[in-house]
Amino acid sequence: MTRYPVRLLSTLPRLLLALLLLWCVSPALADNAADRLAIDKLFAELRVAPDAKTAHAIDQQIWTYWTSPPSDPILAGRMHEALVARNTGDTATAMRLLDQLVAEYPDYAEAWNQRATMYYIMGDFEASIVDCEKVLAIEPRHFGALSGRALMYLQMGKRALALRDMAAALAVHPFLNERRLFPELGEPMTQI
Repeated sequence: MTRYPVRLLSTLPRLLLALLLLWCVSPALADNAADRLAIDKLFAELRVAPDAKTAHAIDQQIWTYWTSPPSDPILAGRMHEALVARNTGDTATAMRLLDQLVAEYPDYAEAWNQRATMYYIMGDFEASIVDCEKVLAIEPRHFGALSGRALMYLQMGKRALALRDMAAALAVHPFLNERRLFPELGEPMTQI
Protein backbone atom coordinates (compact mmCIF):
# COMPACT_ATOMS: atom_id res chain seq x y z
CA MET A 1 0.00 0.00 0.00
CA THR A 2 1.31 3.43 -0.95
CA ARG A 3 1.58 5.92 1.85
CA TYR A 4 0.62 9.54 1.17
CA PRO A 5 1.59 12.44 3.39
CA VAL A 6 -1.12 13.36 5.88
CA ARG A 7 -1.31 16.91 4.46
CA LEU A 8 -2.18 15.56 1.01
CA LEU A 9 -4.91 13.36 2.46
CA SER A 10 -6.44 16.32 4.34
CA THR A 11 -6.50 18.51 1.23
CA LEU A 12 -7.70 15.76 -1.09
CA PRO A 13 -11.43 16.28 -0.33
CA ARG A 14 -11.10 20.03 -0.99
CA LEU A 15 -9.22 19.37 -4.21
CA LEU A 16 -11.86 16.90 -5.38
CA LEU A 17 -14.63 19.36 -4.51
CA ALA A 18 -12.87 22.13 -6.44
CA LEU A 19 -12.45 19.87 -9.48
CA LEU A 20 -16.10 18.81 -9.27
CA LEU A 21 -17.25 22.44 -9.11
CA LEU A 22 -15.01 23.39 -12.02
CA TRP A 23 -16.38 20.49 -14.05
CA CYS A 24 -19.98 21.51 -13.29
CA VAL A 25 -19.44 25.21 -13.97
CA SER A 26 -17.18 25.05 -17.03
CA PRO A 27 -19.98 24.24 -19.53
CA ALA A 28 -21.85 27.36 -18.37
CA LEU A 29 -18.69 29.45 -18.72
CA ALA A 30 -18.12 28.02 -22.20
CA ASP A 31 -21.73 28.79 -23.15
CA ASN A 32 -21.35 32.33 -21.82
CA ALA A 33 -18.14 32.76 -23.85
CA ALA A 34 -19.93 31.44 -26.94
CA ASP A 35 -22.75 33.93 -26.34
CA ARG A 36 -20.20 36.76 -26.04
CA LEU A 37 -18.49 35.75 -29.28
CA ALA A 38 -21.82 35.58 -31.09
CA ILE A 39 -22.83 39.03 -29.82
CA ASP A 40 -19.43 40.48 -30.73
CA LYS A 41 -19.84 39.12 -34.26
CA LEU A 42 -23.32 40.64 -34.52
CA PHE A 43 -22.03 44.03 -33.36
CA ALA A 44 -19.28 43.90 -35.99
CA GLU A 45 -21.89 43.15 -38.65
CA LEU A 46 -24.22 45.88 -37.37
CA ARG A 47 -21.51 48.53 -37.54
CA VAL A 48 -21.09 47.92 -41.29
CA ALA A 49 -24.69 47.05 -42.21
CA PRO A 50 -25.39 48.32 -45.74
CA ASP A 51 -28.97 49.43 -45.09
CA ALA A 52 -31.68 49.86 -42.45
CA LYS A 53 -33.36 46.55 -43.22
CA THR A 54 -30.16 44.57 -42.71
CA ALA A 55 -29.32 46.56 -39.56
CA HIS A 56 -32.77 45.89 -38.13
CA ALA A 57 -32.42 42.14 -38.71
CA ILE A 58 -29.07 42.19 -36.90
CA ASP A 59 -30.28 44.34 -34.02
CA GLN A 60 -33.19 41.95 -33.45
CA GLN A 61 -30.71 39.11 -33.02
CA ILE A 62 -28.77 41.20 -30.51
CA TRP A 63 -31.97 41.99 -28.59
CA THR A 64 -32.76 38.28 -28.50
CA TYR A 65 -29.38 37.53 -26.90
CA TRP A 66 -29.87 40.38 -24.44
CA THR A 67 -33.41 39.47 -23.38
CA SER A 68 -33.06 35.67 -23.59
CA PRO A 69 -29.50 34.73 -22.68
CA PRO A 70 -29.07 31.23 -24.15
CA SER A 71 -26.44 30.25 -21.57
CA ASP A 72 -28.87 30.81 -18.67
CA PRO A 73 -32.41 29.50 -19.30
CA ILE A 74 -33.53 30.37 -15.77
CA LEU A 75 -32.48 33.99 -16.21
CA ALA A 76 -34.08 34.04 -19.66
CA GLY A 77 -37.35 32.77 -18.17
CA ARG A 78 -37.32 35.37 -15.43
CA MET A 79 -36.64 38.15 -17.95
CA HIS A 80 -39.51 36.82 -20.05
CA GLU A 81 -41.85 37.14 -17.05
CA ALA A 82 -40.75 40.75 -16.51
CA LEU A 83 -41.26 41.58 -20.20
CA VAL A 84 -44.72 40.00 -20.22
CA ALA A 85 -45.66 42.06 -17.15
CA ARG A 86 -44.36 45.23 -18.81
CA ASN A 87 -46.08 44.51 -22.12
CA THR A 88 -49.43 43.82 -20.42
CA GLY A 89 -49.22 47.06 -18.46
CA ASP A 90 -48.59 45.44 -15.08
CA THR A 91 -46.06 48.06 -13.99
CA ALA A 92 -45.91 46.97 -10.35
CA THR A 93 -45.12 43.35 -11.22
CA ALA A 94 -42.62 44.33 -13.90
CA MET A 95 -40.78 46.62 -11.47
CA ARG A 96 -40.79 43.99 -8.71
CA LEU A 97 -39.36 41.38 -11.08
CA LEU A 98 -36.76 43.77 -12.51
CA ASP A 99 -35.72 44.92 -9.02
CA GLN A 100 -35.13 41.26 -8.15
CA LEU A 101 -33.15 40.67 -11.35
CA VAL A 102 -30.79 43.61 -10.85
CA ALA A 103 -30.25 42.54 -7.22
CA GLU A 104 -29.57 38.89 -8.07
CA TYR A 105 -27.78 39.45 -11.42
CA PRO A 106 -25.99 42.80 -11.04
CA ASP A 107 -23.82 42.12 -14.12
CA TYR A 108 -26.80 41.44 -16.40
CA ALA A 109 -27.04 44.66 -18.41
CA GLU A 110 -30.47 43.96 -19.86
CA ALA A 111 -32.14 43.79 -16.45
CA TRP A 112 -30.84 47.30 -15.76
CA ASN A 113 -31.93 48.42 -19.24
CA GLN A 114 -35.46 47.07 -18.86
CA ARG A 115 -35.77 48.72 -15.46
CA ALA A 116 -34.49 51.97 -17.02
CA THR A 117 -37.24 51.58 -19.62
CA MET A 118 -39.84 51.16 -16.90
CA TYR A 119 -38.61 54.27 -15.11
CA TYR A 120 -38.77 56.12 -18.44
CA ILE A 121 -42.37 54.96 -18.98
CA MET A 122 -43.23 56.14 -15.46
CA GLY A 123 -41.63 59.53 -16.18
CA ASP A 124 -38.78 59.12 -13.68
CA PHE A 125 -35.94 60.25 -15.96
CA GLU A 126 -33.45 60.62 -13.09
CA ALA A 127 -33.79 56.96 -12.05
CA SER A 128 -33.82 55.85 -15.68
CA ILE A 129 -30.59 57.71 -16.41
CA VAL A 130 -28.93 56.14 -13.37
CA ASP A 131 -29.92 52.67 -14.63
CA CYS A 132 -28.72 53.54 -18.16
CA GLU A 133 -25.33 54.35 -16.64
CA LYS A 134 -25.29 50.87 -15.06
CA VAL A 135 -26.17 49.30 -18.43
CA LEU A 136 -23.40 51.17 -20.21
CA ALA A 137 -20.84 50.29 -17.54
CA ILE A 138 -21.57 46.63 -18.28
CA GLU A 139 -22.20 46.86 -22.05
CA PRO A 140 -20.88 50.12 -23.56
CA ARG A 141 -22.30 49.16 -26.98
CA HIS A 142 -25.89 49.05 -25.71
CA PHE A 143 -27.48 51.22 -28.38
CA GLY A 144 -30.86 51.01 -26.63
CA ALA A 145 -29.52 52.55 -23.42
CA LEU A 146 -27.53 55.16 -25.35
CA SER A 147 -30.43 56.22 -27.56
CA GLY A 148 -32.91 56.05 -24.67
CA ARG A 149 -30.74 58.28 -22.53
CA ALA A 150 -30.32 60.63 -25.51
CA LEU A 151 -34.12 60.92 -25.79
CA MET A 152 -34.42 61.71 -22.09
CA TYR A 153 -31.70 64.34 -22.27
CA LEU A 154 -33.45 65.84 -25.29
CA GLN A 155 -36.76 66.01 -23.39
CA MET A 156 -34.93 67.56 -20.43
CA GLY A 157 -33.52 70.30 -22.67
CA LYS A 158 -29.96 68.98 -22.48
CA ARG A 159 -29.29 68.82 -26.21
CA ALA A 160 -25.48 68.63 -25.93
CA LEU A 161 -25.72 65.52 -23.75
CA ALA A 162 -28.41 64.09 -26.01
CA LEU A 163 -26.24 64.69 -29.06
CA ARG A 164 -23.24 63.03 -27.39
CA ASP A 165 -25.24 59.89 -26.55
CA MET A 166 -26.91 59.71 -29.94
CA ALA A 167 -23.55 60.01 -31.71
CA ALA A 168 -22.24 57.16 -29.54
CA ALA A 169 -25.34 55.06 -30.29
CA LEU A 170 -25.01 55.68 -34.03
CA ALA A 171 -21.36 54.63 -33.94
CA VAL A 172 -22.66 51.22 -32.84
CA HIS A 173 -25.93 51.15 -34.84
CA PRO A 174 -25.89 53.59 -37.76
CA PHE A 175 -29.55 53.10 -38.67
CA LEU A 176 -31.38 53.96 -35.44
CA ASN A 177 -34.70 55.70 -36.07
CA GLU A 178 -33.92 58.31 -33.41
CA ARG A 179 -31.29 59.72 -35.80
CA ARG A 180 -34.01 61.86 -37.40
CA LEU A 181 -34.25 63.90 -34.17
CA PHE A 182 -30.63 64.97 -34.67
CA PRO A 183 -30.30 66.38 -38.19
CA GLU A 184 -26.83 67.70 -37.37
CA LEU A 185 -25.62 64.09 -37.33
CA GLY A 186 -26.49 63.64 -41.01
CA GLU A 187 -27.61 60.50 -42.75
CA PRO A 188 -26.03 57.06 -42.28
CA MET A 189 -23.23 56.12 -44.57
CA THR A 190 -23.93 52.95 -46.52
CA GLN A 191 -21.20 50.45 -47.27
CA ILE A 192 -19.95 50.06 -50.82
